[in-house]
Amino acid sequence: MHIQIPDAAARAIGILEQQGYEGYLVGGCVRDAVRGVEPHDWDITTSALPRETMAVFSGFRIIETGLKHGTVTVLMEGEPLEITTFRQDGDYADHRHPDGVTFVRDLRADLIRRDFTMNAMAYCPRTGLVDPFGGREDIEKGILRAVGDPDCRFDEDALRILRALRFASRFGYRIEEDTRAAMSRKAHLLVHVSSERILSELRQMLVGAHVLEVLLSCPDILAVPLPEIEGTVGFAQHNRHHIHDVWGHTAHAVAAAPADPILRLTMLLHDLGKPLCYSEDGKGEGHFYGHAARSAELADRILRRLKCDTFTREEVCRLVAHHDDTLHADARTARRLLSRHGYDRACRLLEVRRADLAAHAPAFHGELDALDALRRLLDDLLAQEGRLTLKALAVKGTDLMELGYAGPAVGKALGALLDAVVDGHCENEKAALLAYVKNL
Repeated sequence: MHIQIPDAAARAIGILEQQGYEGYLVGGCVRDAVRGVEPHDWDITTSALPRETMAVFSGFRIIETGLKHGTVTVLMEGEPLEITTFRQDGDYADHRHPDGVTFVRDLRADLIRRDFTMNAMAYCPRTGLVDPFGGREDIEKGILRAVGDPDCRFDEDALRILRALRFASRFGYRIEEDTRAAMSRKAHLLVHVSSERILSELRQMLVGAHVLEVLLSCPDILAVPLPEIEGTVGFAQHNRHHIHDVWGHTAHAVAAAPADPILRLTMLLHDLGKPLCYSEDGKGEGHFYGHAARSAELADRILRRLKCDTFTREEVCRLVAHHDDTLHADARTARRLLSRHGYDRACRLLEVRRADLAAHAPAFHGELDALDALRRLLDDLLAQEGRLTLKALAVKGTDLMELGYAGPAVGKALGALLDAVVDGHCENEKAALLAYVKNL
């Protein structure tokens, strides 16, 4: 198999070979090339020890990025190339990082320590593809398989469990049976993975084109870092609007949303509160009164625990809190959305509602047309009127304080005045607003 590689990478491998060492491209770049996708990073592995690598490339600028792990970065033709010595990993006491590494001269010994067969291939122009574990065949069959004993691979580094979900979501590969079973057996080890890494893998998994299959097949694994989802799995809704249990609805809603991390995080978390708010009427139909607010509380707790950035956390929680708002295709609703949320969040709310409806029973999909009409109204209002906010009101908090308002009552009155202007009950003029507020 021939892979077209950048001149800098080919030159680096050639220099290593001229000095009597082996040099191969390895990892994700080889995997992507075999998949027919243009790689972005070109990593090299070599039989040269780190100091030998530095001596070989002494004529180039060298950055000692990770010498204790065998990695040297060489700047060649303006491009940084990571060159890492063949190695074997020691024990993984923390189920994340090797306690130490041993440098070796054998390529196969280096490849066998890697996570999945598709990532355990190497390539150099002289010898072609080196594939001792059948990675190319697994790629062609669309199979994600651990290298060697899957229990050992996940016991070494529990993050590999989440990486498997990310790859399955991104590539649409089927997780091989023994690998999938080992993921469940070792899922408890995810407690050793940092919150930041869990969130990073979760974001990438959620925006994958095949996220639906992953969510439906692996809730037991996701429930380790996200125990709040456990109660939604198998929770029947007993409601004519739904054909899925709460988790099934959640999975379909995630997949129906645009592949944006904020929107898909919102859909993942939007119905967590349902099992806690369930009730049945006299006809046996299920209801979930107040579930949006409860889901927003749970979403906030989860995102804080995962150390999510403030903007994303606040945006997701606000979208979750309002995901079940009634949205009519009329100018009044459009004005309220613009005034309360601003244009960008209003558009996100429409996408959230669209994804939610798409995961409902087909009989209710006709409501999607109303969302299209509401989006057109939003665009027209923004173009014609801009958006009315509290800052644009003709009265300020100080004006209300002169009328005797104090503390939280000031903000409450300002909100009521904004609603009155948006709904057309009062003109946005100071005298009219002060007269209106006296009658509240």
